[in-house]
Amino acid sequence: MAETCTEKAGSRLREKQRILSVAAGREKADLVFKNARYVNVFSNEICRADIALAQGQIVGIGRYSGRQEIDTSEKIILPGFLDAHVHLESSLLLPGAFAGAVLPHGTTTVIADPHEIANVMGTAGIQYMLEATQGLPVDVRFMLPSCVPATPLDEAGAVLDAGELEPFYAHPRVQGLGEMMDYPGILEGKARTLEKVVDAQAHGMRIDGHAPDLAPHALNAYVAAGIYSDHECHDLEDAMQKLRRGQFIMIREGTAARNLEALSPLLCQQYAQRCMFCTDDCHVNELCDRGHIDHILRRAIALGADPVAAVKAASFNAAQYFGLNDRGAIAPGYRADLVMIDDFESLKVERVWIKGQLWAQDGVAREFTPPAVSPGLEQHARDTFHLKRLSAEDFAHSGPLGVIGMMGGEITTLDAGCARDIDLNQDILKIALVERHSNTGHIGLGFLKGYGLRAGAVATSIAHDAHNIVAVGENEADIAAAVNCVAELGGGIVVLRNGNVLAQLALPVAGLMSDGACTKVDEELALAKKAARALGVSDGIDPFMTLSFMALPVIPALRLTTRGVLDVRQGKMV
Repeated sequence: MAETCTEKAGSRLREKQRILSVAAGREKADLVFKNARYVNVFSNEICRADIALAQGQIVGIGRYSGRQEIDTSEKIILPGFLDAHVHLESSLLLPGAFAGAVLPHGTTTVIADPHEIANVMGTAGIQYMLEATQGLPVDVRFMLPSCVPATPLDEAGAVLDAGELEPFYAHPRVQGLGEMMDYPGILEGKARTLEKVVDAQAHGMRIDGHAPDLAPHALNAYVAAGIYSDHECHDLEDAMQKLRRGQFIMIREGTAARNLEALSPLLCQQYAQRCMFCTDDCHVNELCDRGHIDHILRRAIALGADPVAAVKAASFNAAQYFGLNDRGAIAPGYRADLVMIDDFESLKVERVWIKGQLWAQDGVAREFTPPAVSPGLEQHARDTFHLKRLSAEDFAHSGPLGVIGMMGGEITTLDAGCARDIDLNQDILKIALVERHSNTGHIGLGFLKGYGLRAGAVATSIAHDAHNIVAVGENEADIAAAVNCVAELGGGIVVLRNGNVLAQLALPVAGLMSDGACTKVDEELALAKKAARALGVSDGIDPFMTLSFMALPVIPALRLTTRGVLDVRQGKMV
C-alpha cells in the first residue's frame, strides 16, 4: 500500500530528526570517513577531518563515530563528478550500460541532451530516454533538445517546435533547454527559435549555447537572448570573449573535439568559477580506456591547473549552474555522492559512493537492473530506417563538388575548394549523406580531404544531428555497399573493401545505440576502428565520431547536407 501524504511527511520528519541527532553527535553515523583529506570547495583548500554520513547525506565534519568507519587518512575524498553536457547516445550504449561504464570513474550526475534520438524519433525519443534513465544509480538530468532539426536544411526524422517541448518542463529531471545551435535564428529574431528560449525562461530554467567564433556584435545578441553557457570554445580567445560577456564555459574533452589543452589556462583563481567540464560526445572506447570526467580532471592537473580549482570544475560549478544545490560539495546537508582517490597525480578512482551507498570499487560497478522502456517506444526505436537499396550509380556526379577539409582533434572544418573526382594522391575522397527517415531518395554528395582512407568505404548512421547515413570512400560501389549494410543492420557502423565487410557494429536502437553489453560494444568498436585504420584513416581523426560531424550544418566552414555541400558562414550551397 502506498504511503499517504501524512505518512510521507512523518517519514521525512523522522529522517530529519535523525540527521540532526547524528550531526549533533548524539547518535552514531551510518558511515564515517576517519581522518579524511577532502577538497573544500567553499574555502578552496584541502582540509582534514572526519566526514559523517547518515540517511544518504553528509551530516557532519569534525570528529565522529559511526556504525561503519573507514580509515581514509592516506586517501583524498572528492565530491562526485558531474558531466555538464553529454549526449548519452554518442557513447553507443543504452543509458543503463552508460551508467555502469562511468560509475567506476566517479561520475554521479550527468546533464544529458537527448537531441540525437529526438532527431530520429521526435518527442518519443525524449520519452524513451526519460524512461531508460529512471532510477539509475547515476542521476541523469536532461536539457530539452532545442534544435530538431539543427537547421531547416537538415532532413531529420522529426521537427520539434516550442509546443512539443513545453510539457516536458514539468518533469522533475528536466533542467532546461539544450544547446541552442540555431544561432542564425537567434540573431535574426526568428519567432520559432525565440519561442523556445522564452518558454525555458518562463520556467526559470537554464539555456545552453552552441555558437563557435561569433563576431562581437553577434555574440552580444546571442548572449542577450538568454544563452547562459557554451561548450564550443576551441581556443582561449573565443572562450574569453564569451566569459567576459557572462557566459559559463563548458570545457569539453570528448572523442572528436578535445579543447582542454587550449582552455586549461581558464582553470585559475581568476576564471575557474565560471568553468565546468563536459564530454559532449564520447565513444565507449574512451570511457573504457581512459575514463570520463576523471580523465579530464587528471589531464587538467597535469597541464598545470590548481587541483582544487579543477575539482570544482568537475563537480561544484556544474551543480550550481544547473541549480542542483544538494550536490557537488563536501559539507553538511549535501548528498553523500563521494569519490575516493589515491592522489592528484595518478588520480585513480578507488571507490564511489552515491547517497552514502558504495556503488563502485576498484574499477567495477555494482550490478543493477536498468529500467524497462514501454513496449511501444521500444518498437518505435527499432524501426527507423526507410530507404531503398542503393547502387554505385546513385552516387555518381557530374561537374565539380565542394571539398570539406578535416582537421585532427577538431570538428571545425576548412574550405578546401572544389574537385571533380576522387584523387587519392591528394587525399580527396567522395563523401555522401543519404536520407534514411522518409525515403525521399535525397543523397548529398561532396568530397572530403584529410580523412586518409586509401581503399574501400566507411559508413555510419550516426551523422549529427539528423542522423542520416554518412559514408566516405574511394569508389562509388563500396560506398553503396556500405550504406546498404548500415540500413540492413537497422543502424550501425560498417567498414568494407571490395564489397566485403571487414568490421561492423550494429546500432539497432534508433540507429544510434547498441543493446549489447559495454564490453562487447567496446570490443566491436575497437575492431571497427582498427579496420578503418588499416585502410588508411589518418591519425588524429576518429574514423567514425569525426566523420559523423561532417553532416552537422551549424559548425564552420563546410558541411554536407542531403542536398550537397553547404558553406555554413555564407549559408549557401557550394
